[in-house]
Amino acid sequence: MKKIPVGVLGATGMVGQRFLSLLIDHPYFEVTLVAASERSAGKTLSEAGRWMIGGEMPSQFAKMTVQPVDQVGDVGLVFSALPSDAAGPTEIAWAKSGALVFSNAGAHRRDPLVPLLVPEVNPDHVNLLELQRQHYGWSGGILTNPNCTTTHAVLPMRALHDAFGLTKVLLVSMQAISGAGYPGVPSLDIIDNVVPLIKGEEEKVEWEPRKLLGTLGAQGVEEAQITISAHCNRVAVIDGHTECLSLAFERPPGDEAELIAALREFKAEPQTLNLPSAPTHPILVTELADGPQPRRDRDAERGMATTVGRVRRCPILDYKLVLLGHNTLRGAAGGSLLNAELMVAKGLIKA
Repeated sequence: MKKIPVGVLGATGMVGQRFLSLLIDHPYFEVTLVAASERSAGKTLSEAGRWMIGGEMPSQFAKMTVQPVDQVGDVGLVFSALPSDAAGPTEIAWAKSGALVFSNAGAHRRDPLVPLLVPEVNPDHVNLLELQRQHYGWSGGILTNPNCTTTHAVLPMRALHDAFGLTKVLLVSMQAISGAGYPGVPSLDIIDNVVPLIKGEEEKVEWEPRKLLGTLGAQGVEEAQITISAHCNRVAVIDGHTECLSLAFERPPGDEAELIAALREFKAEPQTLNLPSAPTHPILVTELADGPQPRRDRDAERGMATTVGRVRRCPILDYKLVLLGHNTLRGAAGGSLLNAELMVAKGLIKA
């Protein structure tokens, strides 16, 4: 197929660089525009800052001139890695120009007309885009992926909600420092330490799954009636969020084997459509007694899968488990990219 020209907003940051790395030789998309703040605009990408995700900056991007992020370009699709405060008005400007904005930022997630999308979880929510266009009167649109912690939690939650009917979730996260961006958390705050506060994180994790697992109706999404309590902590791990979940169900599984089977058998539209970035197995279950672990499991399925382990009964709720996922791949840039691939496969984006 003819490749679709795309731009990356916030191309100099860690998530922006993840977008660029994932778009190298992509079968659907070709990067023709990179944009960032006034501090970087006018420079080449290599002049604007160093490559932070390993190796050297890819040659096809190094000499590209960084455009001002608020100067709407001539591409019809952009991936946004902007911080939330900048993302709000900038993403609206691009949507008004006719571009589809696939955003990793939190600025528009709460808008009832903006899809909060994980393709294995709620692919039908892309249909919110038509209501959004009618309401705001623009020809473009904004689609978001959730917070990185939510992304990995909601994959097994989807599988288990479908099978057993989730009613309550207690979630404790141990989140990697890359989730704070670059330069992130000061070394004297995180080395030999756990920081039990990530501002705004617990609120996001407590409501985003309800929208993702909700039902799409004529007027928008009716949120799932699941009670979620979250404790979010920053730990001295570079990449990979670890999360401990205790779960209560309407129809509890008879044993651990039944719950594990529901996780292992889970597949959805991205796998059926064979999307380029989709993991073959969106949920992996490890049998290792001490798994999952960040160094061992974060790169599973090219960093696009969630690994689950330590499934056992919970004396307070019904069952409990541990999950692990790569926060800047599936939890950020890879999630937005998969959303765009879904739209192409559905014929909602054409070259």
